[in-house]
Amino acid sequence: MIEIKNKQIIIDGKPQIIMCGEIHYYRLDRNEWQDRIDKLKLSGCNAVATYVPWLLHEPVEGEVDLQGKTRPELDLEGFIDLCEENDLYFFVRPGPFIMAEMKNEGVPYWVYEKHPEIIPIAWDRKPATTPTLDYNAPGFLQEVRNWYEAVMKIVTPRLHTNGGNIIAFQLDNEIGMLSWVSNCPDLTDFVLGEFSKWLSNQYEEEVLNSRYPFNLNDPEIRNNAIRSPKEEYAAELMKDLGYYMRHRFAQYVAALRGYAEEFGVKDIPFVVNIHGTGAGRGFSFPIGISQLYESYTQAPGYLSGSDIYFGDLDIVSFQDLYIINGFMDAVHNPDQPLTSVEFNCGDGNFGNNLGSRYDVSAADFKTRMCIAQGNRLLNYYLLTGGRNYRLDNKVGDGNDRIASTGERHGFAAPISPEGELNYTFPRMARAIKTMMAVSDKIAVMDEERDDVAFAFIPDYYMTEYRYPQSEKMREILTNIESIRARGSWEIMGKSMLLSGYRFGSVDIQNKTLSAKETPVLALPSARYMDSEIQRKLVDYLDEGGGIFLYGEVPQYDMEGKPCTILADAFGVKPKGIYRDTHRHFLSVYADNWAAPRPEVRSHFAQTFEIGQAAPILRVYENDEVCAFDVTVGKGRAIVMANAYPCDIALFKEGFEKLGAKARLTHDCKEHGIFMTSTSNHEGEKFIHILNLDGFEKEFKVYENGEALFGGKSITLQSKDGVMLPVNLLVNESKIVYSTAEITKITEESIQFRLTQCQDVIAFETTKEIEPNENYSVVKIGEITLVNSHKHAKVDDDLTIYFKNVKGVM
Repeated sequence: MIEIKNKQIIIDGKPQIIMCGEIHYYRLDRNEWQDRIDKLKLSGCNAVATYVPWLLHEPVEGEVDLQGKTRPELDLEGFIDLCEENDLYFFVRPGPFIMAEMKNEGVPYWVYEKHPEIIPIAWDRKPATTPTLDYNAPGFLQEVRNWYEAVMKIVTPRLHTNGGNIIAFQLDNEIGMLSWVSNCPDLTDFVLGEFSKWLSNQYEEEVLNSRYPFNLNDPEIRNNAIRSPKEEYAAELMKDLGYYMRHRFAQYVAALRGYAEEFGVKDIPFVVNIHGTGAGRGFSFPIGISQLYESYTQAPGYLSGSDIYFGDLDIVSFQDLYIINGFMDAVHNPDQPLTSVEFNCGDGNFGNNLGSRYDVSAADFKTRMCIAQGNRLLNYYLLTGGRNYRLDNKVGDGNDRIASTGERHGFAAPISPEGELNYTFPRMARAIKTMMAVSDKIAVMDEERDDVAFAFIPDYYMTEYRYPQSEKMREILTNIESIRARGSWEIMGKSMLLSGYRFGSVDIQNKTLSAKETPVLALPSARYMDSEIQRKLVDYLDEGGGIFLYGEVPQYDMEGKPCTILADAFGVKPKGIYRDTHRHFLSVYADNWAAPRPEVRSHFAQTFEIGQAAPILRVYENDEVCAFDVTVGKGRAIVMANAYPCDIALFKEGFEKLGAKARLTHDCKEHGIFMTSTSNHEGEKFIHILNLDGFEKEFKVYENGEALFGGKSITLQSKDGVMLPVNLLVNESKIVYSTAEITKITEESIQFRLTQCQDVIAFETTKEIEPNENYSVVKIGEITLVNSHKHAKVDDDLTIYFKNVKGVM
């Protein structure tokens, strides 16, 4: 039995961490399968994931081969069984869309030929520029149902609930991504008919007629008016179309789940993955969250999974991953854990041209951060490369192969198409094995948080569909996009993390906002904000909440209509906007508690008449206020409505004035340390630390002002990470603290990876520790100190042995 409960994945009553490796069986010769499985096991993974390409298994309508009758490498049944023979769980991903650089994204050519009506029409009746389809078109859904029926004949008998090894089932892949990245919303006649019905259910007739001054009941007039919207209703259409597409994607996901359940899939999680990272950053990732959150929160039994394509995790980008994990959690139902179903690994050489080269820390750091934030399943994608064979039915597209990448596929994978391990494999494997060594502990641990959360507004990311000719859409979206990520993440979010704050996120649009549950809120704010959200924020302040607003104080709702509810509560009136221009060096200076500080350059400032608020930043030349501190009801707001540098001390001081204090800190003078902690109900804990820079750092770690690790300084090597135990119960003993991280536990011993010139492991135990030349044992009161004799840079492996004497703590 598999349960999704308390943000855990529970298999047969045991919470588990699932580490998958993606192996595309159809891109390997059958006699290579075992070799790649052996290397997956060498990495420490306990599960295999794979797409099931409809394009290959049913290239001719009605001729489905899932048992390798036409090509040996198409034996899905045999591959799943081989994984089970190797004691591996299985995560199946049967599409219908799979992407994976496959032609048609994995959908057979005959589907397009048979159903031309499902090929989308976009703005101005132009054809879609990507091979997407109208997901909910009846003709497409019927073909998908037939495909699922065929796949379930293999899958259903092999479900974990039926004694097999399949523990998760993905529904489609990256839903809505193709239409988003191409700005080609599905505007077929069928979709627009359904959209019209949806609008009629959302609005009273009088309101609907005022929003859309054309006849929605006349298909020709309606379709033309929506495909080529006029400015008078462009903003309304942008909002309604985004809401409808969320609803439509949720319908599609429910239909796919219905087909899977109809043919026997039950009692395992259904996975919906979220797309959106790009160019090594996460700024656009919440667009996928916005598109799909209704899909995976509509009923129990769903998991959402991220697509993490970050490359190196460094001082530039580390806050991206932390924040998007928080945003995913913010929209989840209470029981849903975080997962990542495309967890990028390897060297980044996707184009086979050495155009990118990741550091060995890339997969390690991302693994550590995601596990610390509560991810329970990671799927390393792509774990092994392979080959793209030629289609039997030639299509004349230049190479006639199954995918667009040429003969070899997966150049960047840690296991090459030929089966060789590249330079990234050992460090990735070390991270996986470290997590799995204590998987029973981390599977039930949650991140510890300080009294602050980062606000998530899904509608700030509902920006995927914009009519190219609409200036009104462009004006709204340009402002929102300038504020929602690059400003708030790069400045406020990064400053918070480097100050030591551990924070989650709150969906302030769709969920309750309570000052008791969220004492302080970090709020990215644009010129546009929904009126209901503004009212909710005012109520939150009245209740006693604290807000640190970065961006602009809203002046309009999301449709561009005047709305100053939040500004009115602040008692301020926006005066104007100043921007940096050629040979005009816009600068701001500090006032009141923010002073003294050096004057700084800024490219943007919104200024105010501030009433009773206290100014904290002003524009040079005219002294107008662009940041202020104000009391609202029982609460307090600090508003920074200008582009300001990543002044860590300023943000830290501001959040402390609002009542949020970082409780886990360090004394390293250099920035570039990421740190958080996880714990369970028994008080067991791990301290997770990353040195994001390429040089060694020495520091002490403090919790609530008290030094951890016996007051010993930690030296963290360049681009290294550690997960250090505190009060961890292992083998009838307690590790009070350790400067080394656990890598393996047996009944007689504990193996560690050393990190220092002389590591110390402190035990409370009734067991006797075996003498060994590699360490000395000192008893001080109830604490037994084991001091390593090895220098971590010379030999980082240490095993501590216990005498075979039973004891009770």
